[in-house]
This record gives sequence, structure tokens and C-alpha cells, in this order.
Amino acid sequence: MELSGKRIIVTGASSGIGLDLVKELLKHNCQIIAVARSIEKIDFHHENVIKYPCDISKPENIDALFDFAQKKFKTIDLFICNAGFAYYGEIAGPNWEEIAKIYQTNVFSAIYVAEKMKALHGKNPFQVAITASAMSFLSYPGYTLYASTKAALHGFATGYRCELSSGQKIQMIYPIATRTKFFEQAGEKTPIPWPSQTPEKVADTIVKGLIKGKNSIFPSKLFQSLNIINGYLPFLFKIIIVFETFKFKQWLKKK
Repeated sequence: MELSGKRIIVTGASSGIGLDLVKELLKHNCQIIAVARSIEKIDFHHENVIKYPCDISKPENIDALFDFAQKKFKTIDLFICNAGFAYYGEIAGPNWEEIAKIYQTNVFSAIYVAEKMKALHGKNPFQVAITASAMSFLSYPGYTLYASTKAALHGFATGYRCELSSGQKIQMIYPIATRTKFFEQAGEKTPIPWPSQTPEKVADTIVKGLIKGKNSIFPSKLFQSLNIINGYLPFLFKIIIVFETFKFKQWLKKK
């Protein structure tokens, strides 16, 4: 799928994968609305980039974003749902607000965007790309709620694809741990899971996957291979979980 001239929205564009993704897309002469809670953190300027402040955890804000994009672009060819957040720690007790907060941002917003894009385009082609995680398949201790949000997105996309018309795409992105400020935000001295990679590598692979129209984009060939092998040797992921559980318990002791 050609990206040149496409009108694209990217959420979570102020740092990490989102920021590098915007820069990578600009190489293809795209028109981009870069979305973040605080657009001041989007620390560069380009004539093809419009910065837009938005808290995507609220449906009325997403509605306003769509209205803004249609006024600027007339339509939206590709919406990349990259915004999200995580935490690192144990679930100490029942906390409805904590559950709702992470699901509204990580899950509800992306599903709502997909439904909005379908309503906007009818039977016509469009693309929605959603940044999930390798934790869609392998849930690490310390990231329990976060991993559950990514698994929910994976389940949604798998079914929703079957309801779409020809030329309409829901593309899922499954990065492994990416060395960004993500882990600083997740918790103090959060250990980075194994394996990991750079946001530049992730962004480059995502754009190539978007162009090829892949349903599933795996920035890490290593994890993609491990995921396949685990289907035949299911003890493989169990070994990884034992290792990550040890790291998690050591981290808890140091808190």
C-alpha cells in the first residue's frame, strides 16, 4: 500500500515509538496529525505535521479529533492508535478506577477509533493500525493489567477484520520491550523485559508492514520465531515467565 500523500493520524506522538513513527512516515511524504496529551513534548516542526493536543481516553475528545482532521484533510486514510500507558507493580487490591483508567486509554480508545473509521468510510478502503504488544501473547508479572489490555486488542482485531469490507484493514503491531521512557513511566527502576529493541527499529518495521498491508506486524523477528516455536514447545514461554517472575520479586524487595 502506497503511503505517499496519505492523510494519517498518529496518537502517542510525543515520544518513543510514536515520535519515531512520525519521523519515519515523513520520509514518505505523508500528511500527519501528531496527537499527544502535551504537544509541547513533540520537539520538532515540519510543514507536513499538525500537532494536536488530545486525551484519547474520552470519546468526546476522539470525536473532536475526527472533526478537526476532516476539516483539515477532508478524510483520514490511516489512523495509527499508538497512545497507551503501563505500570509496573503488583495488584495490591481491588481498584476499579485503576482498571477503568488503563482500559479507557489502551483499549476503549482504539476500538472506538476503529468503529469511527468504519462509520466514516462506509464500504470504502481505510487502514487502522493499533500498537499492541508481544504481551498480547505472553503476559509478564508486574504488567498484569497492561498485558490484559493488549490481549483484548488482539482479540478485537481478530474478529473485527471479518466484519470489514474489501480494502479495509485492521493492522496489529506487536513490539517487544522498546527502550524508551515507557519503563520510566511504568515504575521506579523498572527492569526492562527480555528481549528489547530500539524505537527507531520498531518504527522502521512498522512502516514497512503498513506498506505491505500486513495484518500482524512483528518488529522483532526473534519474538515472532519464539511465538511460533512455543506452539510446538509450550514450555518455552514458561521458562521466560519464571525468569521474569524472579526479576519482579527482586524488584519488589528493593522497593
